[in-house]
Amino acid sequence: MSRRSLGWVAGSAAAVLVAAGAITYAVAQDGGGPETRTPGAESADAGFARDMAVHHQQAVEMSYIVRDRTKDEEVRRLAYDIAQTQANQRGMMLGWLDLWGLPKVSADPPMTWMGMGDMPPGEDGALMPGMATDTELNRLRSLNGKQAEVLYLQLMTAHHKGGVHMAEGCAAKCAVGVEKRLAQGMVEAQRSEIELMAGMLKERGARPRS
Repeated sequence: MSRRSLGWVAGSAAAVLVAAGAITYAVAQDGGGPETRTPGAESADAGFARDMAVHHQQAVEMSYIVRDRTKDEEVRRLAYDIAQTQANQRGMMLGWLDLWGLPKVSADPPMTWMGMGDMPPGEDGALMPGMATDTELNRLRSLNGKQAEVLYLQLMTAHHKGGVHMAEGCAAKCAVGVEKRLAQGMVEAQRSEIELMAGMLKERGARPRS
């Protein structure tokens, strides 16, 4: 296993422990027992955790790709921050599913918990709104320097917009307080990064995709 993989596994394991403590604390604050607070497999809480874990994994993948394709410190720093943040959040969400005794995959289409299960199936690997296609990821792997930076910023801007939409859904529909707070934090952080990336694209003579 590579050093990067070992670091990712260790970070995810730590995030699961944090998630366990956060849920225990939240249940204690709510004054109820775990059996009355555990969400069901079809709940918004479980659906968001499953779908956003998949969504986040692609953001981590894109960020590691661009770090190997450019020497620009600003882009590399942003990519590192996104990769670390979203890997840790992914670990938390998967940890919650473990603690709730719920499956990490569902037979239902993505976004069913948001009432969007009837949207057309994702094509070319883009399973949910904002996700890049396999073709776009392969193109990112083929580019270097400024071209890689621009494509990454464009893809990540679209990715964040899709993520914000999902996180807003959880903030409105989820029942577990700690998860609702995480979702709201995602909304605020990713909106801020969308603004940052718009400025970075402008500096490179480009703009977000429409």
